[in-house]
Amino acid sequence: MGEGRERATLAGGCFWCLEAVFEQLEGVEEVVPGYAGGWVDRPTYEQVCSGQTGHAEAVQVTFDPQVLSYRDLLRVFFAVHDPTTRDRQGPDVGPQYRSVIFTHTPEQEAAAAEVMAEAAGQRDDPLVTEVLPLEAFYPAEDYHRGYFRRHPRQAYCQVVIAPKVAAVRREFAGRLKTGLRPAGGV
Repeated sequence: MGEGRERATLAGGCFWCLEAVFEQLEGVEEVVPGYAGGWVDRPTYEQVCSGQTGHAEAVQVTFDPQVLSYRDLLRVFFAVHDPTTRDRQGPDVGPQYRSVIFTHTPEQEAAAAEVMAEAAGQRDDPLVTEVLPLEAFYPAEDYHRGYFRRHPRQAYCQVVIAPKVAAVRREFAGRLKTGLRPAGGV
C-alpha cells in the first residue's frame, strides 16, 4: 500500500457488485474481492458459499483519503446495498451476504458510527450492519477479480450489478474517475 493510502474492508452482498461500484470512484486505487469475518483460514469460494465458514463476501478497497474520504466511501457503501435486511441482498441469501464494516483503526470505527447514524436517519427500518475490527482478509480466487468488467453481458451482471453501477454514476457523478464522468463534468 502506498504512502498516505488507507484501506477499507466492507461486506454488503456479492463482492462482484461492490468491486464494480468502488472501482469507479476517484481516489480508489485497488479493489480486491475476498472473504472476512469468519473462522476458517484461507477459505475457498465454495466453502464461503456454504454459509458454514462465518465469512462474508467482502472487498478491500485501497484509496487515497486526500481524494476520497473514508466517510464518503461509506456513504457510497450505504447507497448501494440494503443495510436493513439481515443475510440478504436481492437474490443473494445467506450469512456470507451480510452487511459489515470491518474497521482497520479506531478512527475508522468512529467514522463508521457517524455514517451509520446518518444512514439510519434516512431509512424507515433499522440498520443490521455490523461494525467489527478486521481480523483477517483473504483475497478471493483470481477469477473473481474484475468480474463485472470481464462478463458485462452475463445475466447476473445485467440484472444485479449493472443497475448498482448506473446508480452510482448518477448519484455520485462528481466522485467518479475522470473518464467516467458525464459529459460536461460535474
